[in-house]
Amino acid sequence: MNQPLAYVHPGAKIAKNVVIEPFTTIHNNVVIGEGTWIGSNVTIMEGARIGKNCQIFPGAVISAIPQDLKFNDEETTVEIGDHTIIREFVTLNRGTVDRMRTVIGNHCLLMAYTHVAHDCIIGDHCIFSNNSTLAGHVTVGEYVILAGMTAVHQFCQIGSHAFVTGGTLVRKDVPPFVKGAREPMSYVGINSIGLRRRGFSSEKIHEIQQIYRLLYQRNHNNSQAVEIIEAEMEATPERDEILQFIRNSKRGIMKGYLRNSNRD
Repeated sequence: MNQPLAYVHPGAKIAKNVVIEPFTTIHNNVVIGEGTWIGSNVTIMEGARIGKNCQIFPGAVISAIPQDLKFNDEETTVEIGDHTIIREFVTLNRGTVDRMRTVIGNHCLLMAYTHVAHDCIIGDHCIFSNNSTLAGHVTVGEYVILAGMTAVHQFCQIGSHAFVTGGTLVRKDVPPFVKGAREPMSYVGINSIGLRRRGFSSEKIHEIQQIYRLLYQRNHNNSQAVEIIEAEMEATPERDEILQFIRNSKRGIMKGYLRNSNRD
C-alpha cells in the first residue's frame, strides 16, 4: 500500500502487500519483499534488496553509495534478509568492487543511528545497539551483540555468539563465543549467558571455557595455544570453529586482559 505522498520509482520492484508511509523515497533498481513496512521519511536508494517482513523506521537511509573515494560507481548492492528491523536514522552503504555488496542477515535488529559501511557482511540474529558503527569490510558472525557506541575498525572480524560491551573500540578480531571489553579491548570471559539463552548445554559451555583458558590464561602465544588445543581437546564443531577463526585472522585476535595489563 503506497501513500500518495511517497515517491516510488517505476523501476522499483515492490511486493503487493508492502506498506510505504508518506514522504518516503524509493529509487530505481530496488527490490522489497512482501510484508515489509517502510516508515515515513525513509530513503531507499539504488541497489537495495530488502527481504520479507522487515521494518524500516523513519529517517533510515538504505543503499547510499559508499563513503569511499575509490568507489567508481560500480553496480553494487545492499542486501537485507527477512524479518530484520532497521530503526531510526540507520545508514547502510552499498558495496564496492571488493565484495560488490553489503549484507545484513535475517532476524537482525539494528538500533537507532547504527552505521554499516561498504562491504560489511553481517550474519543472522545480530543485535547492534544505538550508535554502533562498522567501518568497511567488516565480517560479523551469527548471534553477535554489539552494545551501544561500539566502533569496529575496517577489515575486523567478529565471531558468532560474541558480545562486545558498550563504548568498545574494536581494533582486533573478536573470536567466537567470547565477551570483549575494556580499553584496549580484551578478552573478559566467554558469553555464557548468551550461550545458555541459545540452548548450549552446561557441558558445551564448559568445553568452550576450557579452550579459552588454554588460549588466554596459560601464558602461551597463539600458535602454541592452537597446537595444544588441537592436541588436547576433543574435536567438536565449536573447537574447530574457534581454531579456524584464529588461524584465519588477518588483523590478529584481541589479547587477554592480563596480557594487556602487563604492557603498562
